[in-house]
Amino acid sequence: MTDPHHGGPAMKRALILASGAIVAACGGGSSTPTTPPSPSNPYTFTISTGGVSPKEFTVPQGTRILFVNNDNRRRNMTSDPHPEHSDCEQINNVGLLNTGQSRETGNLVVVRTCGFHDHDDPDNTSVRGQIIIRP
Repeated sequence: MTDPHHGGPAMKRALILASGAIVAACGGGSSTPTTPPSPSNPYTFTISTGGVSPKEFTVPQGTRILFVNNDNRRRNMTSDPHPEHSDCEQINNVGLLNTGQSRETGNLVVVRTCGFHDHDDPDNTSVRGQIIIRP
């Protein structure tokens, strides 16, 4: 007869299997956080302490542009002119980016040239650029 408080060999196997399933479900016990994948948009403006790079893209209609903020301060990317932001409202979708954040514009469907700037730093030419939309 087996002790009901300690279980027999079948109970031990069940506990070992359950423990293994829990560890597997938790990612093997690793405490290292996963890093999100890098942006894969070929049209990416990167903002750093030196400004925005590149300064210009020429894109086909319907394109979205990704803005990535690698600067050590937040940036508020908006369409020209300041303060109306009315030339290319799809750029206004980017808006406020904290350090490390990224966001895409809306679909750029109208053939035109769109300037952009940091709304909170409108006179800083290093964070100005333009997007040329072609058919």
